[in-house]
Amino acid sequence: MFRSKTLKQWLPGSGYAQQVPQSVVGPLRSMGAAMGRIMYAFVLFPVLVFTSCSTETPSSAIAVSNPNPTYVDIAPVIYKNCTPCHRAGESGPFELMSYADAKRNANKIKFVTQTRYMPPWPADPGYSHFLGERVLTEDEIALIKLWAEHGAPEGDLARIPAPPVFYAGSSLRKPDTVIRFKEAIPIKGNGTDHFYVVKLPLELSKDTFVSYFEFVSAQRKLAHHVNGHLVNYTPGKKKETRSGLTYALDEFRDYKTLYGQMNILNDDASFPTLTPNTVYYLPGFTPPVYPQGIGGYKVNRQSVILLQNMHYGPSREDVLDSAYINVFYGPKPKRPIYETQLGTFGVSKIEPELILHPDKIETFHTKATLNNDISVLSVNPHMHLLGKSFLAFAIQRNGDTIPLIKINNWDFRWQYYYTYQHPVKLSAGTTIHVYGTFDNTAGNPNNPNRPPKLVTQGEGVKSMQTTEEMFQFIFTYLPYQQGDETLDLSK
Repeated sequence: MFRSKTLKQWLPGSGYAQQVPQSVVGPLRSMGAAMGRIMYAFVLFPVLVFTSCSTETPSSAIAVSNPNPTYVDIAPVIYKNCTPCHRAGESGPFELMSYADAKRNANKIKFVTQTRYMPPWPADPGYSHFLGERVLTEDEIALIKLWAEHGAPEGDLARIPAPPVFYAGSSLRKPDTVIRFKEAIPIKGNGTDHFYVVKLPLELSKDTFVSYFEFVSAQRKLAHHVNGHLVNYTPGKKKETRSGLTYALDEFRDYKTLYGQMNILNDDASFPTLTPNTVYYLPGFTPPVYPQGIGGYKVNRQSVILLQNMHYGPSREDVLDSAYINVFYGPKPKRPIYETQLGTFGVSKIEPELILHPDKIETFHTKATLNNDISVLSVNPHMHLLGKSFLAFAIQRNGDTIPLIKINNWDFRWQYYYTYQHPVKLSAGTTIHVYGTFDNTAGNPNNPNRPPKLVTQGEGVKSMQTTEEMFQFIFTYLPYQQGDETLDLSK
């Protein structure tokens, strides 16, 4: 949870928008000019890359121990690793809730698991581990292969486990409250990126605390990213929040006029208090859920969710997005969570400058050194279409290396917030190093430019275009307390 600031302090050109809050960057010695956190995204490019089937897992060992697997053996693997996305209303192109579903798609399942295209988990499990890993073992891959090749038998119906139960409309659970868009957002099919500012009034019966918000879009193939802020009104400062514009195209110009038109300012035209980045979305993202008491936000009875950056990618047809936000209440936070980032718009300089030359594969580096002890909870690597690989680690003052995350094959369609089982302690004096490799060649199937051309990270609105690039390492942390290493973040 960030230290709240007035909305004016977060406006571009206010001065404060050009620096990271002290509560966030206090532990870091900046390696470059610091800027406020602005999250951007990328295009969902409809290209699937599969490796040769010659990489199939040998199944001889499996055949000895279980030569005739049935769905009884396969169901636990499917339900754990596939069903969360392959169910009604989620991103999977077909459902995997039953034996009939699995049998119908048995050869597809065999192919995508043999090639390791599925389940999607970009982080290298041989480098570091996180909660909720969807990584199949060699035995599981071989078992699926045998099952599919033997005709996908069902087995003993009485022994097939029941499928998991999900709440429709959430990747987590039944929300305590749902905030729906007052009006659906129109997305023009003109082949360009679209950026919106959206206002969602809350107006609760009383002040409360929220553990996390979950953004859900009806246009997942177009929703590239969302950054939403919580605006709290001091009693007596605001009569009502429901009038005014519900949404507006964000032209990145006169925000005060726009906020006036949207009825977000206090009644005396002053700026209310804002807590930044409380609502967040990227493809593949689900809000990290920490143990009670860690993180969360105070929400005043009268408040607004301000989706400051709502980015949709190019569409070929006019569509509407009736998105909504799931709200999950929680206790008053005992330990606020902080977040910062290295690289683009972060607290550290990228070296060399992030300029991607055509027909080249290039690697860039950024680093920052800690002033204080921290406990890292989650990490979120971020690049756009030209990303190829990502590596982050920390070097302590004694020279020891702490692995943070490694992604061998960057996939912009799956940008997780990776949460550790236990917080990772980084002591004062530790330096975080991040390396990003980008592929700006014609051999990169995700390259939007044919032929390749010079690509930069741009400035302002330009940096959010899907054809520009970014190199960021975002992480959440707590100021270190004795015993943090033993905290179980899964509970």
